[in-house]
Amino acid sequence: MGLIWRILLNALALVLVSWLFEGISFAAGSRGVIAALWAGLVLGVVNVTIKPLIKLLTLPVNILTLGLFGLLVNALMLKVVDWLSPGFEVHGFFAAFFGAIVLAVISSVLNLLFE
Repeated sequence: MGLIWRILLNALALVLVSWLFEGISFAAGSRGVIAALWAGLVLGVVNVTIKPLIKLLTLPVNILTLGLFGLLVNALMLKVVDWLSPGFEVHGFFAAFFGAIVLAVISSVLNLLFE
């Protein structure tokens, strides 16, 4: 049940971010609900598999920038979710960058509220 709960929380966080930013959107209608659930699943898989590897590979740069490069890694992970999720679109770097920051905050709040 924990996996389904995580997918739903990720999907909710992505929907909230898409409401806040014009550059992040889902498909219209019922396809949007499916796209949100699929994007939530993909976000969870990306955060568990690809993100730790990228963070490890970029660790020296992250240390030199005092962790600021981690924000770029988060934006890149949001673009990866965009590439892997039909019906979910992130338009441009700045939408991915600021969307990733807000997504991290919203996800943290949702995880604190529901766990």
